[in-house]
Amino acid sequence: MTDLNNASIGFDALGLPENLVSAVKALGFESSTAIQAQTIPPLLQGRDVLGEAQTGTGKTAAFGLPALAKIDVSIRKPQLMVLAPTRELAIQVAEAIESFAKNMKGLRVATLYGGQSYQPQFQQLERGAQVVVGTPGRLMDHLRRKSLKLNNLSFCVLDEADEMLNMGFLEDIEWILEHLPKETQMALFSATMPPQIRKVANRFLKEPEHIKIAAVKKAKANIAQFAWKVSGINKMTALERIAETVDYDAMIIFVRTRNDTIEVAEKLERAGYPAVALNGDMNQSQRERTVDQIKSGQSSVLVATDVVARGLDIPRISHVINYDLPGDNEAYVHRIGRTGRAGRSGTSISFVRPREMYSLRHYERLTSGKVEMYDLPNIQEIGKARIERTRNELTNVVADKELTAMREIIEAMANESELSMTDLAAALLYQKQLKQPLQPKEDPKPRREARDRNDRDGRGRNDSRGGRNDRGRNENRAERAPRKAKVARSDVDWQTYRLEVGKEHGARPGDIVGAIANEISLDSSYIGAINLHDKHSFVQLPKGMPDKSFKQLKRVRVRRQVLDITVSDSQTAPAERSPRPRREQRTN
Repeated sequence: MTDLNNASIGFDALGLPENLVSAVKALGFESSTAIQAQTIPPLLQGRDVLGEAQTGTGKTAAFGLPALAKIDVSIRKPQLMVLAPTRELAIQVAEAIESFAKNMKGLRVATLYGGQSYQPQFQQLERGAQVVVGTPGRLMDHLRRKSLKLNNLSFCVLDEADEMLNMGFLEDIEWILEHLPKETQMALFSATMPPQIRKVANRFLKEPEHIKIAAVKKAKANIAQFAWKVSGINKMTALERIAETVDYDAMIIFVRTRNDTIEVAEKLERAGYPAVALNGDMNQSQRERTVDQIKSGQSSVLVATDVVARGLDIPRISHVINYDLPGDNEAYVHRIGRTGRAGRSGTSISFVRPREMYSLRHYERLTSGKVEMYDLPNIQEIGKARIERTRNELTNVVADKELTAMREIIEAMANESELSMTDLAAALLYQKQLKQPLQPKEDPKPRREARDRNDRDGRGRNDSRGGRNDRGRNENRAERAPRKAKVARSDVDWQTYRLEVGKEHGARPGDIVGAIANEISLDSSYIGAINLHDKHSFVQLPKGMPDKSFKQLKRVRVRRQVLDITVSDSQTAPAERSPRPRREQRTN
């Protein structure tokens, strides 16, 4: 195993063809990174590689350059295939490979991902793409449709393998790799090496060169890191205060689930701060329009999840708000790295509940920086900011508008009513500030922080754990559940179904309700009794389910386990029991 972190030599000394070296130099890269210097030679020699390196170390060039060196552009069939966990990363990798191959006349790259019509992807493949970059799900679809054929594939790369594992793609990856020609050269790259990834490597890689680039602390000297300890007021109110008082060019607000992106963006809109949501339910054209709005300045607030924000490069992002803390420390580094780009300075503010304060120590170690405590703007500062903003607005009106007619009207009003000009101006200002008082009142003290309904990290009705997360897994539906649980309908002809998920997988009744209700848009009152066993479960649903809905539910995952729904034998299922109230079911 190679473990060298300071190897930095010129690309022309790595054995690459001149056309690739010149292309890389034209992009402004003179010397290789550690992962590139250690990976390119064995890949050029035809060896498999297991690369362990964190995000941002130059892995795309590490596998892309030697793979391109082996492509025969006269053969217009896929010779290199790259698996990436997200659409954004797939697009980023494809663009990088195209830039490396700018001197390779006739080379074509096809990018295959969900959320885009199949037709342009069919056309890319039919035109003879030698390089295919895609997400696991869409690659599987093309393989099943036989629109993607791997007979000539000589090189396959798994990029961000641990991220694909976290997203539940392990079975999909294994299925795809089983369809590769036996002689295909493999490269697997991962920031971490959990047992499941090592198992994949042992199964599909042939005596790989294990190259480990130790995690380098990413200095964020140009990013000021802050943390606000959630207390006194809810997170949404805190977010509005920051949006109102902080001088920012544009900001990204990171939340945990798809539902949260929409909810937070809508609340900011209602409060008067134009915001746009970016999540995995949007198709690619919608995502591109949303990102363009931020880049062009049409909007200045982007509410997003970790997955869809990967690969975003928007220099005008000056602030990152971690509304919900990320699931792992590496994601924190990725998040705050969205600001402080192109030599600019940036600011990150994390909303941290008391039980999460320990995370700050990890963030400091990983970034070699200090996370300072953030003082949220108080009522007096809010009032001062509003008065200043109003003064500037009025000053601009005086400077830019013709006010002769308005002056005559106000003078006439003063003469007729015997009021002073100051009184009339004060009355107009009072009317203007009714919706947003210039001197806001103190916030009432909450009884208990955890009972705050607008704080998604509490256990109230807006608990973020209740949404469908951006990686496609259905989680507990508590988020949108009413305070009183629904009771299953008594006027339904029930049929009992078996699900291949149970207690051993960590499943709960709420997970199953959420998965079914979300996937086929079924009101939860039409979901009857749920009986959890160790490795499977039974659920009552209306009899005569449409074939389309049944097929949809077969593919749904709960706790990373495929439901694989089937009609159950009524003797082993709770079909004869009366449906119980949902609250009672949750005690199973």
